[in-house]
Amino acid sequence: MGNMRQNWNMTLRACYIGYITQAIVNNFAPLIFVWMMNNYGFSLGQIAFIPVLNFAIQLAVDLISAKYADKFGYRVYAIIAHLMSFFGMIALAFLPEILPPYAGVIIAVILMGIGGGIIEVLITPIVEACPTERKESAMQLLHSFYCWGQAGTVLISIIYFTFVGIEYWHTLICVFALIPVLNGYLFTYVPVGRTVPEEKQMNSSQLFSNKIFIMLMIMMICAGASELAMSQWSSAFAEEALHITKSAGDLAGPCAFALLMGTARALYGKYGENLPLLKGIILSALLCIVCYLFAALIPVSGLALLGCAVCGFSVGVFWPGTFSLAARFLPRGGTVMYALMALAGDIGGAAGPGLIGAVANAAGDNLRMGVLSGTIFPVVLLILAVVFMNSETKKSSV
Repeated sequence: MGNMRQNWNMTLRACYIGYITQAIVNNFAPLIFVWMMNNYGFSLGQIAFIPVLNFAIQLAVDLISAKYADKFGYRVYAIIAHLMSFFGMIALAFLPEILPPYAGVIIAVILMGIGGGIIEVLITPIVEACPTERKESAMQLLHSFYCWGQAGTVLISIIYFTFVGIEYWHTLICVFALIPVLNGYLFTYVPVGRTVPEEKQMNSSQLFSNKIFIMLMIMMICAGASELAMSQWSSAFAEEALHITKSAGDLAGPCAFALLMGTARALYGKYGENLPLLKGIILSALLCIVCYLFAALIPVSGLALLGCAVCGFSVGVFWPGTFSLAARFLPRGGTVMYALMALAGDIGGAAGPGLIGAVANAAGDNLRMGVLSGTIFPVVLLILAVVFMNSETKKSSV
């Protein structure tokens, strides 16, 4: 029994490292965008297309993963995800020097996007299938590792660029590439279960005809939007609206945001049994609304930046918590449900920053007005969480 539990613990560790891999895939390239513009001659438009392409690839992977994850099996699909991430990182280091630089970068981004997209869809149901009593806590802890990976990628890169030189970034990404290749090997032998047998899973038409699933999809869109809207704009917000230097803005903005978001998930992962999930989501949504209002309306720069950072803590439980609600309310959802939920989160991840940018542009490049508009996402999420809590209360009183 002890060995079996230890084996499943190894599965959890492999899943944690999988999310660190996804964090590297998503967060390393933006750190060398300025270097690419100066040394490869990329235009701002070419640079702007890179994260859009990465996001689009991950959206496409979300859509097709439900079919192929079941066809190949979770283990094989997890290994493919890590190999694609590995090849993408290695391609980023070498292809721009062999091919026309922009073509090399695009190929690398496509490979990394495929790997990151599969990881996003697959790791959650693998953890959900692990025989642990504290599913919701395990889910929060899992997602905290994306935050540690994001913060670690930024901090390690800043230290490396400072002491070694940004021009030697190729070596650093090759070192990072060891993580997915070793974790891919780990997935060859750790036990991997399934949440629901394929023949018992709900299909997409059954899910979309279910009101609970629609509500969960909207919650997931709002979770992704609440998180990414502040995370993506915090550095620019610190520079443009609060007049803080870029390096200080990066550390006080996205880096502090990621660390506090990871802290919230880790704390809930450890002590979550003392706070019911829906109550935790409701309290977090209230705090998130306050953080957005602080960032947008408080004229004191330090307090506004504090609002940005603490927002990371407030959104921590949203994404993994909504996955846990889906597992609780729709236990037959299976791979299709997790893929569609990941898709919804990614749509929110695009919609949130997009709304802030559009509103700020319409308001004469006023980022504070843009951030204020982002408040709509935690408000909608709060309303839906209250609806779920009320329905649970009615069921328990019957």
